[in-house]
Amino acid sequence: MGLFVSREKKGHEKNAQDYFLASKALPWWAVGASLIASNISAEQFIGMSGSGYALGLAISTYEWMAAATLLVVGVFFLPIYLKEGIYTMPQFLHRRYDSRVRLVMAVFWLMIYVFVNLTSVLYLGALSLETIMGVPLPYGIGGLALFAMIYSIYGGLKAVAWTDVVQVVFLVAGGLATTYLALSLVGEGSAWDGITLLKAEAPKHFSMIVQKGELMIPDGAGGFRDAYMDLPGLSVLIGSMWIINLTYWGCNQYITQRALAAKSLNEAQKGMVFAGFLKLLMPLIVVVPGIAAYVIVEKGIDISFIDSMKDGAGGLIKSDRAYPTLLQLLPTGLKGLAFAALTAAIVSSLASMANSTSTIFTIDIYRAYINKGISEVKQVQVGRITTLVAFIIAALVAPQLQNLDQAFQYIQEYTGFVSPGVFAIFIFGFFWKKTTSDAALAAAVLTIPLSAVFKFLTPNLPFIDRMGVVFLILAVMMIVISLIQGKGKDSEKAITIDASLFKTSYGFKWGAAFIVLALIILYAVFW
Repeated sequence: MGLFVSREKKGHEKNAQDYFLASKALPWWAVGASLIASNISAEQFIGMSGSGYALGLAISTYEWMAAATLLVVGVFFLPIYLKEGIYTMPQFLHRRYDSRVRLVMAVFWLMIYVFVNLTSVLYLGALSLETIMGVPLPYGIGGLALFAMIYSIYGGLKAVAWTDVVQVVFLVAGGLATTYLALSLVGEGSAWDGITLLKAEAPKHFSMIVQKGELMIPDGAGGFRDAYMDLPGLSVLIGSMWIINLTYWGCNQYITQRALAAKSLNEAQKGMVFAGFLKLLMPLIVVVPGIAAYVIVEKGIDISFIDSMKDGAGGLIKSDRAYPTLLQLLPTGLKGLAFAALTAAIVSSLASMANSTSTIFTIDIYRAYINKGISEVKQVQVGRITTLVAFIIAALVAPQLQNLDQAFQYIQEYTGFVSPGVFAIFIFGFFWKKTTSDAALAAAVLTIPLSAVFKFLTPNLPFIDRMGVVFLILAVMMIVISLIQGKGKDSEKAITIDASLFKTSYGFKWGAAFIVLALIILYAVFW
């Protein structure tokens, strides 16, 4: 299907807009479906279920807060991006600041997409293949990379986005089937009884706001640590979780690229609301099965299940084995559907990340610095070669991740080294006209060193809180540099915005109101 929808018409070779922005023709439902398919991957199915096993429903805060974040991005970020007519996030930084900020951030993003995102998704996907079907890890990594490459290298974003629409259907249907059967296993045949039993047998796993010392979780090495270090109390609701979410959903190439490819701003905003609805549903698919696995192990409901949860070497129960082990218990047919859902989630994310990697490299490095007069057709060729190289590097690095326990938390922490700087640069670039290029460059250069220093100097500070501290330091530094350098004047490259830019349709307003009401109810019930 990916190859079919992105085929070239007679006499028309793909240009850069066709390849990198799907010809700017995506309707709202394709934007929303592609956002979720790109976001939900092995790190959610495997990693979040693993965190559900260890932490419980509290890990759902990443999903539910994302629903609120999508609304903020739809109202305040997208109008600015679409007004500027950009292809990439570094391109926006060049418009607002200068080429130095663009280059530094382009290199950061390329490193994170290839060495953190692509590698972790490949590894977790291959781990599930190994657990469920006995496929050796190297073959799983190679097979998944090859499958994603087949259509994404040729078709670009159009192939990725339209296949995402199909894949998100399987992702949701297969995920719900797994949840239903996991609950049925706990409830001895009744999924409804399973829900009641989960709350009775694991009450600490149904608390959204984790207090210090409230919940001790496995550290992956046979010991325990405080869950507060992963989800520090109210910070997940009114603190630095907003930095994580706004950076991911609002300043992240492989997410915003879908909205940039929408037919219009209204379609992009409606796509954000649709994605927000799906986000409300996600904990049922990716977290509840992990809690069910915890109850199965704690109650000793199924001995073979417990054995499958253990790693081969030390005999320790590994949180991230919860979801693949559950899939093994499904009856033939449903196991296929659930496995198709997992594969769809993995492949759609791989294709999205690789496409965005090629977009940034082609537009912000190759076209900007290596060959400024490059033709549209040549840009597509460079994009294809970049996608291939990114997959090869990720496939070689992925096996090195085998010592992780909660992969989802690993991904959050290490992308969090860059997030405070990225968020500071964008938020000041949008809404404070006095911000100078040197201030943005200083934040870009210092975000990783500052995060590393705080990680080693304050090992007892949760990484989410650490991100908040680093952001505040960078924000103060940017304000001071801008005021000294600009002598209180507005920057020449400041973006002109007015209230009319942020007007939304009635459909968006009603959808947003529903999402906000649903979040208030969910947090009130599971506080």
